[in-house]
Amino acid sequence: MTTENARPGPPAISTSIIVLTLARMVETELGAALAPLDLTIARLGLLGHISGVPGASFSDLARMSGISVQSVHTAVKALVAAGLVRDRTARAGSASTIELTPKGSRLLRKAEGVVAEVDERLFGAEADPIRRQIGAAILAAFAGESPESRTAR
Repeated sequence: MTTENARPGPPAISTSIIVLTLARMVETELGAALAPLDLTIARLGLLGHISGVPGASFSDLARMSGISVQSVHTAVKALVAAGLVRDRTARAGSASTIELTPKGSRLLRKAEGVVAEVDERLFGAEADPIRRQIGAAILAAFAGESPESRTAR
């Protein structure tokens, strides 16, 4: 779309583009906030999956993370080296039982606090009203209720 003075006009409204733009903003903010903890969003996700599904296998973690089993092996190996997780049955031919170490649990709790701070900054009471609405709608959708029913309470 071009305006009268030959400058491009605003793009057509697209849910996909809006969500992608918002996702990039969240990813940038969250990545920067996690960096002091020496965590990436991917490592945080893997720690969360390991914590949330005790005894998860490499295959389980790959499915939950949307990455290959080989990538999970590499990532878990790095988490083991950092002292964040352990594999209680690390034997060839045996199913793995991966779990957080106490150090990994402490780091995950700190990271959850960082995520809450980013959520508040981006979607909380002082955030842009449109982002507050989007945040409320996303939470409501995943909680199985409409944004209207949340505000009616």
